[in-house]
Amino acid sequence: MKASVFYRIAAVLLLLFAVGHTLGFRQSDPTWGVDTLLGTMRSIHFDVQGFSRTYWDLFVAAGFSVGVFYLFAAILAWQLGGLPPSTLALMRGTAWAFALCFAAITVVSWRYLFILPIVFSVVITLCLAAAAWLAGKPPTLSR
Repeated sequence: MKASVFYRIAAVLLLLFAVGHTLGFRQSDPTWGVDTLLGTMRSIHFDVQGFSRTYWDLFVAAGFSVGVFYLFAAILAWQLGGLPPSTLALMRGTAWAFALCFAAITVVSWRYLFILPIVFSVVITLCLAAAAWLAGKPPTLSR
């Protein structure tokens, strides 16, 4: 398979990951018993650099920031998938940095999250690593 196929697969998965994270990170199940905690996070205000904020505000900002970065990663993967092999070969550092970034996200997901983000992170990491590996090979001439 070509690097472009792996980048395009990663892009679609990243887009799904971005949408799922953005829509789901504020959800909680009543059986978790965290309603009191969430209420406290929303109700206690404190001043930070001239702004009145709550821990809920910080949580929401972090969650939306992750969603924005996943969306950016999806766009980047899609763009990389559209580059000619000769250009991809010149971008080995970027390709491997992208794959290693998602390997780190996989480790964080494994340590702190649950099955759905773990599976997405693993598959995206594998796609990006395969794409980086294939992109680093010199293009072959076909007859």
